[in-house]
Amino acid sequence: MIQENNENIAEGLSVIIPVFNEKNSVESTAKRVATVLSAQNVDYEIIAVDDGSKDGSGQLLDSLAVNKLVVIHHQENRGYGASLKTGIKSAIYPWIMLTDADGTYPIEKMPELIREAGGYDMVIGARTGQKVHDSFFRKIGRGIVRKFASYVSGHKIEDINSGLRIFKKEDAKRFWNLFPDGFSFTTTITVASLTRGHKLKYIPIDYHKRSGKSSIKPAKDFVGFLSLITRLAIYYRPLKVFTPLAIFLFVFSFAILFYSLFVLHQVWDATWAVLFISAIQIQIFGFIADMIVKRFYND
Repeated sequence: MIQENNENIAEGLSVIIPVFNEKNSVESTAKRVATVLSAQNVDYEIIAVDDGSKDGSGQLLDSLAVNKLVVIHHQENRGYGASLKTGIKSAIYPWIMLTDADGTYPIEKMPELIREAGGYDMVIGARTGQKVHDSFFRKIGRGIVRKFASYVSGHKIEDINSGLRIFKKEDAKRFWNLFPDGFSFTTTITVASLTRGHKLKYIPIDYHKRSGKSSIKPAKDFVGFLSLITRLAIYYRPLKVFTPLAIFLFVFSFAILFYSLFVLHQVWDATWAVLFISAIQIQIFGFIADMIVKRFYND
């Protein structure tokens, strides 16, 4: 049961399930979510967003007799993030919970996330449990992205893009213009929340083998995630990007100078000058960006 002093959660919870070609698992997921939430002392709704599915998932959702289920259809596939944004816009309650339709996330963990939500801005189901089904390359890629994001945000991130989480609708609205339509929604809201000083809580969860084929393209999405975090860093913590780059160019410029002077006995003055000046300019850009960011948020 929900803690009695958890007044915010008692105001209601909207669970959003993005659906794209998940005919084999979406019915089970929706029914399990309804069963778990019906045992909690909280008003809720379940919003399933059919993102232009071609396998009959949308028709199946329309036929389901699941308590408090709302079905929204996209006429064409618009992306994971777009589905979540559609669901959030339609949500009638102040708290938002996300889960996937493919059966990978443990629905039975939802009550634990709900219990913790009253004391935090966001509670995330971190895929650090005893049974985590994931490929080796995805683990490596996710680890690199997580380390980079931890550096940018200044906080240890246990799972940057878990699809099982709960947060405030009003917080999502603050970051609305940053949210992409693709798979980077969860990454964006995690990094943006931490850089703005929000309190996050991680709950260890298992991660099951998905039902059906994943639409994630590991190599492409890995590069996309790093690019996104870099943009978020420039948006919120520009010195985290500009200063290391400036230091690298500064050190590299003197390495070139000393190498050309003592090894080649011919100073590469033009190369040294370009690298040295570039280092100074980049650091100045970082200071200017940092002042703009601080001025923007202070105002």
